[in-house]
Amino acid sequence: MIISGIGWISKGKYGCVKKAVCTDYTDIKSLHSKLQNESIFLYPVKNFGRFDMTSKMSCCAGALALHDAGVKYSEKHKQDIGIISTNTDGCLKSNLNYFRDYVQTGRKLARGNLFIYTLPSSPLAEASIHFGFQGPLLYIMFPQKHIPSLLQYAEGIISRKEASTILAMKVDEKKAVCFVLRREEDTSSK
Repeated sequence: MIISGIGWISKGKYGCVKKAVCTDYTDIKSLHSKLQNESIFLYPVKNFGRFDMTSKMSCCAGALALHDAGVKYSEKHKQDIGIISTNTDGCLKSNLNYFRDYVQTGRKLARGNLFIYTLPSSPLAEASIHFGFQGPLLYIMFPQKHIPSLLQYAEGIISRKEASTILAMKVDEKKAVCFVLRREEDTSSK
């Protein structure tokens, strides 16, 4: 197994390791706009404005990692790529924001027009839908050593041949890092 690309996002900066990209941004809207203008997003992300912040960061970090690895994707061509993620809070902040709105406005029923990201796997699902992935999708919370544990888990998925390529990301509302992992023999022809 090899790591063929790494994308990352921190406060005010984003980049790709292999392509040695390091660029400034001001907020998630400007990051999204820059990734579109630089053709890192190969086509517009449907409903990006409705995503919670973790979903936005997941899509942006995934696009950076795929760009770094030279992996192309399209809306019409589905690929055997899986996606796994870890963080410390899942989608807790989105749930708290929703509940705060619910209590403060005195609601008795849910709002039918508002989707709430209740599951920690929801950001991965949004990214997987955008990139056309058909492989495994999994959120895992590790008690410690998040990134080494995440990479080890991804390697297990690949070695069991559950997917040929995995996006493994540690992402929250403020920062993200995403790795593209492949079987070594799969990279020789790409």
